[in-house]
Amino acid sequence: FCWRCMVTAKIGGVLLSASFYRAFEDKYRGSGELIKERVSVYLPFITPLKEIYPDGKILDIGCGRGEWLELLRENNFKGSGVDLDDGMLSECRELDLDVANCDGIKHLLSLPSESMIVISAFHFVEHISFEQLRTLVSEAFRVLKPGGLLIMETPNPENIVVATNNFYLDPTHQCPIPAQLLSFIPEYYGFARVKTLRLQEPKEIHHRKILDLNDVLWGVSPDFAVIAQKPADQLLLDHTAFAKDYGVSLSELAARYDLRYDDKLAQVDVMWGVYLALKNSLVVKLFFSFRSAYKLLKRLLRKLIQI
Repeated sequence: FCWRCMVTAKIGGVLLSASFYRAFEDKYRGSGELIKERVSVYLPFITPLKEIYPDGKILDIGCGRGEWLELLRENNFKGSGVDLDDGMLSECRELDLDVANCDGIKHLLSLPSESMIVISAFHFVEHISFEQLRTLVSEAFRVLKPGGLLIMETPNPENIVVATNNFYLDPTHQCPIPAQLLSFIPEYYGFARVKTLRLQEPKEIHHRKILDLNDVLWGVSPDFAVIAQKPADQLLLDHTAFAKDYGVSLSELAARYDLRYDDKLAQVDVMWGVYLALKNSLVVKLFFSFRSAYKLLKRLLRKLIQI
C-alpha cells in the first residue's frame, strides 16, 4: 500500500496514519520550493504541447502537496490532481489547486479517450503492484492525445545507496524499479518515443576531477524519470528536450573513478622509463666507472701504506 493510495496503511502489523506520512514527506522529500525547482526539468518537454493544444489538460496522479500543479498553473497549464491523502490535499486546497480525493488509477480508467495532453506520476509507481503499473501505462496511452506525454519519476536503483538503503526508508515502497524495465513498459504498450532522465545528482559531481569511493556509492543520480510520448505527426514529436542527456550513470562514475588509478600507473611507467634511461646513459656509466676506479685507487694506497 502507499500513502498516495490510502489514508492509512497497515504495514508489519503497525497502523500508519496519514499524519505520519505527511511528517515523513516534510522530512525526507524536501520543501515545496525545492520540489518545484526539481520538477521544472519537465517544462521543456510539455511546453510544445501547449502550442498544439492551447486548452489541453494535465492530470497528476498522486499529486501530494501539489508542487507540480502549482508550477503548472504558474506556466499557464490546466492541471488537476488526485490523491487519497486528505492531509496532503489540504495544502493543495489552501493554494486553490484543482484536486480530488480519489484513487488515481480508478480515476484514470474513468476518463474519456484522448482527453489529456500529459499524465504525470511522481514517486508513485514504486508504491503499486506490477499489474497496477501496467494498467497505469496502458490506460495513459488510451487517455492521452496524440503526442501526449506520460511522466513517471521514481527512485533510481542504479544508485547503490538508494538501492540498498534509502529506498527502504519508506516502509510502503514495494520494490525498486530499474530504468530498463520502466522504459520497456511504455514501449510495449505502443508509445512512440521513450526517454530516461537521471535526476537530482550533486551538481559538483559533474566538475570534480578526482573521485573517491563515496562518489561512486552516492553520486549516481538518486532519482530517474521515464517520459513516454504517444505517436503523433512528426511536427509534434520534434523538439530538443528529448535529444539532451540527463544525470550521471553508475558506469560513468566507475570509469571516472578508475581514471585516478590509470593516472597513477601512468606516472609509475614514466618514472620507470626515466630510471631505465638513466641506467643506460653514458653519464651514469662514466659515473660508475670513476667510482670503481676511485675504489681501486683507495685499495692500492692502503697497500702502499702497509708496505
